[in-house]
Amino acid sequence: MGGTTMANWGYVAIDKTGKEIKGSRDADTQEALTRDLKQQGLIVLEVKQQNTLTRDINISFDKKPAARDLAVFCRQFASIVRAGVSIIEALNMLAEQTENKLLQKSLMAVRADVEKGESFADSMAKHPRAFPELLVQMARAGEASGSLEISMERMAIQFEKSAKTQALVKKAMIYPIVVACVAVGVVVVMLVFVIPRYTDMFEELDAELPAITLAVVGLSNFIKNYWFIIVPVVIAIAVAFHMWKKTLSGKHVLGKLALKFPMTKNLVIKSASSQMARTLSTLLTAGVPLTEAVDIVADTMGNIWYKEALKDALEQLLVGVPLSQPLQTCGLFPPMVYHMVRIGEEAGSTEEMLNRLADYYEEEVEMAVQSLMAAMEPMIIIILAGIVGILLAAVMLPMVNMYAALDNL
Repeated sequence: MGGTTMANWGYVAIDKTGKEIKGSRDADTQEALTRDLKQQGLIVLEVKQQNTLTRDINISFDKKPAARDLAVFCRQFASIVRAGVSIIEALNMLAEQTENKLLQKSLMAVRADVEKGESFADSMAKHPRAFPELLVQMARAGEASGSLEISMERMAIQFEKSAKTQALVKKAMIYPIVVACVAVGVVVVMLVFVIPRYTDMFEELDAELPAITLAVVGLSNFIKNYWFIIVPVVIAIAVAFHMWKKTLSGKHVLGKLALKFPMTKNLVIKSASSQMARTLSTLLTAGVPLTEAVDIVADTMGNIWYKEALKDALEQLLVGVPLSQPLQTCGLFPPMVYHMVRIGEEAGSTEEMLNRLADYYEEEVEMAVQSLMAAMEPMIIIILAGIVGILLAAVMLPMVNMYAALDNL
């Protein structure tokens, strides 16, 4: 009797020191190998069956944890620590259950460093791709004040609010992009497959074609004859744009466009105000000094103009200028922002005022997204109708002219 053939499995795991281990091993099933690895004290990240193409080739791309992943981590960490579980054991428990591979690896490395005597915050600071500076500073403030679980709970709320705002903004941006891609696809199909059929018919009839038809036919012929040049050029332009938008000049240009373009201006200003107020309030409530808090907030801002405005505000804070003044002079924040901050400074309740601002502008962001979607829908319909109308006119006008000529005979 022949024995059961074992499959070859590739695996990625983490040992107790936080070191990543990759390898392959024969096993009956994926579950059997996972069980064996866990018995060896390893935390299993991934197990996949190998074949002749994938064997000895192990390429993995670690995706940065999203705001929602970090929110779950912070909330669970706070709950576990509050229940009396040690930080080391809490990190071990969370590493086993988190789905994000980068966060999982980082948590095991943090656990190993904490076991060696390093602080929780300093250990997290070694993994900036997994743990944002904001989270590190909040953990440091929590450790210093003996209220780490409270700081982590506040960060859970911060990340949850951030995830909600990001989702709203993405919703507003994705809709027109999807519709535009569909429109481009329809136009290309029309130009490549539909228009040429009518072109052949018009040539056989030797009819005089209107200017709009000649333009559309010319575009169709150009795409058919030079597609092998057009495709690489379009890809090259897309890659060049992707690289350019990461440069300093690209960030400035795109950031300014977002602030000037009528349809996005309102959303950008309100989302930036919400983010600034929420993050700064969270840091100040945790006891982080104002100058450090403003520096951290500046680094979290997506639009470079807001980042530079807050960096400038930091320089003015260092020489004794109140925060409300540079927020007003930069011209980027609504009057309500710097007026509320000024009231908070005078009353000694800046954190409370910032928290109220954040709540207000989060609701404003939601309404701005709804307004933007309502404005874009008819505009997109009009544009699509215009494109389809041009293509139909290019096809129908020669036929109408031909029938009119026949009637005159």
